[in-house]
Amino acid sequence: MSAITEVPQKLTFRRYKDGDHKVRRWNQQIFQSSYSYKCPTYIQSTPPCQGSCPAGEDIRGYLGIVRGTEKPPMGADGKPTMSWQEYAWRRLTEANPFPSVMGRVCPAPCESGCNRNEVEDHVGINSVEHFLGEYAIANNLAFSSNAAPTGKKVAILGGGPAGLSCAYQLTLKGHEVTIFDEHEHLGGMMRYGIPGFRTPRDVLDAEIARIINLGVKTRMNCRVGTEVSMEQIRKEFDAVFLGMGAQAGRALPTADSEAANVVTATAFLKAFNDGRLQHVGKRVVVVGGGDTSIDVATVARRLGHIEHAKPTDAELAIAGRMAHDVADISAKQGADVTLTSVFNIDKMQANKHEIEQAQAEGIDIRGSLVPIGIVRGADGRATALRVMRCEAKLVGQRLEIKNVEGSEEDIEADLIVSAIGQAVDFTGLEEFNNGKGMVSTDKNYLVAGQPGVFAGGDIIKPHLLTTAIGHGSIAADGIDCFLNGRDLEKRPKIDAHQFDLMRKMAEKGIEIKQVNDPIRGTDKSGGAVHNFDNRSERYVIPHDKLFLGHFSYVPRNQRDVITLDKESALGNFDERLVALVQAQAVAEAKRCMSCGMCFECDNCVMYCPQTAVSRVKKSESTTGRYVTTDYDKCIGCHICADVCPTGYIQMGLGE
Repeated sequence: MSAITEVPQKLTFRRYKDGDHKVRRWNQQIFQSSYSYKCPTYIQSTPPCQGSCPAGEDIRGYLGIVRGTEKPPMGADGKPTMSWQEYAWRRLTEANPFPSVMGRVCPAPCESGCNRNEVEDHVGINSVEHFLGEYAIANNLAFSSNAAPTGKKVAILGGGPAGLSCAYQLTLKGHEVTIFDEHEHLGGMMRYGIPGFRTPRDVLDAEIARIINLGVKTRMNCRVGTEVSMEQIRKEFDAVFLGMGAQAGRALPTADSEAANVVTATAFLKAFNDGRLQHVGKRVVVVGGGDTSIDVATVARRLGHIEHAKPTDAELAIAGRMAHDVADISAKQGADVTLTSVFNIDKMQANKHEIEQAQAEGIDIRGSLVPIGIVRGADGRATALRVMRCEAKLVGQRLEIKNVEGSEEDIEADLIVSAIGQAVDFTGLEEFNNGKGMVSTDKNYLVAGQPGVFAGGDIIKPHLLTTAIGHGSIAADGIDCFLNGRDLEKRPKIDAHQFDLMRKMAEKGIEIKQVNDPIRGTDKSGGAVHNFDNRSERYVIPHDKLFLGHFSYVPRNQRDVITLDKESALGNFDERLVALVQAQAVAEAKRCMSCGMCFECDNCVMYCPQTAVSRVKKSESTTGRYVTTDYDKCIGCHICADVCPTGYIQMGLGE
């Protein structure tokens, strides 16, 4: 007999655990003479994936469309107005117009927050986003706007993720937008800070073009503060968004860091993405620990070095003074790349997957090392990075480093790259500098003391690309209020793009009736799901409010990743990430537990002992309006809430 292979899995949450022998009864809590203690209410909550997404994507919504729970709206001919793929993409891009780019490079904090981690493994949200982004490009899907022109003009300084996101949202609101950018092409750090083998340029160009095709104007190779003054901008435009990013790198925090072959990560990556930098030195040392440092290290590995190149070639190319013609006619050899971080490797801030890929390529990653200086040769160039062992930890927002005396060592280097952070270039825009090299804003991203001037992205605080996208979207709401003379609204506690039941009912042609007596509930009104409450703006539903016992072990559908080694990485600038095929994307979406929203499992209908819970008639049902409760029959037994996998049914009323 063949051995049985056990599937590794976590135990799911159960209401009764091994060893329990006592039945806990609800009688005293439930039955109160002639009325029930509590009856079911229908509570829409924010799932933790969406609560963890800096852009506020309606993740549960588009996964529900991919899995087939929510259907596209029907046309007058009785046929869907669009494919489910397009419908899911349009739901996704209400918050984030760059799904194909973000599906590749976002470190996916949504997946860390996913409640499915309590069952076995998170849902591959990023991979489904990637699939939808690829579908949209392949099928030439475009954005459209029916908004009437407002006659208001907005200047956006910087065409990176924050500026483009803000331009997209403002154009959809009917405002005229002009983007000013000092570069030749739009994209900001998506183009000049991330290598093309992680963000293919045809993909980036396609997703930017959709935004520009909405009617957004651009003025490229134009830097506000030098070529154009802020005074001119204020005269010509009704509002301003500062989205210049932090594209100036930070030098090493050592007294003697100024050497020709000691450069910043932003300068290094821009030279590479511009096509100027085509080889590096034999020995490259990168100081960092975040995603940018991994990008630098993997680029250096791919570029390699040329045996007889002049020592000054690389730094001159990074400085923008020459290109590497010799690289095309000389045989390249691999570069020895070392990456140092003050944190242990398991505590580094870079994406764990990217760390593993870098190590597979032969990049030597060394943790718990702090740079204390550089060693110079007779010509003044750096020959090594001097480091010391350390213990580093974050205390709130402050980094504390304790050096281990007597542990100094030198790491030989022909090129040293500082990837320890970014800085904002305020030349000509000094009025916005808060004294700490950043811009201060409120929760609407209104710049302190500057009416009509908003800001977002890395100029507030360098973070993720998707964070910048979220900033741009929220700032667009504030700019819209300002332009229309409305007070800036108080932002919700959970700032995300939420599922809208009323819109879904309107899509189906269901009349939304007036709720005349909300104090007595809405079960007879037809104005909503009866006794429905949308708490999405203030409540993220945790895993212990779900019935996890409903979900069995289902392995994640993972994207194929092309893993390179030290030899195959040299000169290989092909994309490593392979998108899911449609069947895989659908299967992965079905792993979503739809936290905080009904996914039509019928548990409540099947298990109700009083037949008090029933399905809504098909002609009146929509997503989120699938079941109804007859409160004349309900005895408040709690069974429907106990067996609701998503936590959509919660017990309320009667208290």
